Amino acid sequence: MFVDFKDAVKRSTVRPLQLESFETFQVNLGNRCNQRCRHCHVGAGPEGNKIMPRSVMQKIADFLLKHPSLTIDVTGGCPELNPDFKFFIENAHRLCARLMVRTNLTVFFEDGLEWLADWYGKNRVVLIGSLPCYTKENVDKQRGRNVFEKSIKAIQMLNRLGYGIDQNLQLNLVYNPGGDFLPGSQQQLETDYKRQLLKNFGVRFSKLFIIVNAPIGRFKRYLEANGTLEKYMELLYNNFNPEAAEGIMCRSLISVDYRGILYNCDFNQALDLPLRDKWGRPLSIVDMDSILAGGFEIITGPHCYCCTAGAGSSCTGATVK
Repeated sequence: MFVDFKDAVKRSTVRPLQLESFETFQVNLGNRCNQRCRHCHVGAGPEGNKIMPRSVMQKIADFLLKHPSLTIDVTGGCPELNPDFKFFIENAHRLCARLMVRTNLTVFFEDGLEWLADWYGKNRVVLIGSLPCYTKENVDKQRGRNVFEKSIKAIQMLNRLGYGIDQNLQLNLVYNPGGDFLPGSQQQLETDYKRQLLKNFGVRFSKLFIIVNAPIGRFKRYLEANGTLEKYMELLYNNFNPEAAEGIMCRSLISVDYRGILYNCDFNQALDLPLRDKWGRPLSIVDMDSILAGGFEIITGPHCYCCTAGAGSSCTGATVK
């Protein structure tokens, strides 16, 4: 039996769990995706119907007008499949200091998105692509048939535009374990990825981010079906690292969902754990200024152990270098 995450933090030397400096605004455009990955914490797929409308996008743009120094981290589902994706990124690009898009790579071959890669390149959008292994067998097992082949073709296309080669065109890849175990060294995995992908496919990328599978959504159901949920939670708990907890992303990030509701992170969003005011009312994009005024404690749960196990895990990889 493991202790509550807040108690684990209190027993350690970790600083209080609070938003300390707002640097990254993570925008989830919805749960529609052209893949149906086994580990997906938001349950995304082709039938996804939680789609951010233009009205919410406009409220985000209004907020960004007053806060132009932020990094915007666009995610989903597959964010590019939001019908108003182009409207959003064109507005966000001119209103933020840095624009990042989390792509599944295969979306570049969807009808109507032929313009996408060139637009990304011309506007120097930072791309973060999902590729949980450098072998076809492991990727297709986790993400679907022929996903690996399409992903490699997408990286080759992006390389031709300069991504992963020109230092001003960042193409970062994401690794997550294929099962209920912790990832290895981020540095060693990056070395292995770069060697294997260059040797076998002639492709390059900028950095590799490792992410620990969160025990929520489809991955939780997978663990339950295999009778390994408790074992996996014990693994995360037994590898709790106070140093990793110091660098958790929710100290500098706020997440917003398709309705405009605010969260400490995308995992809390998937679990419907929004930020709330003193009356228990969920806070939305129009309440951002009150949140930035301070006093809102980070909402935690057992899933937080996935971000603080071993070398840590965040949307930009390990938190302990």
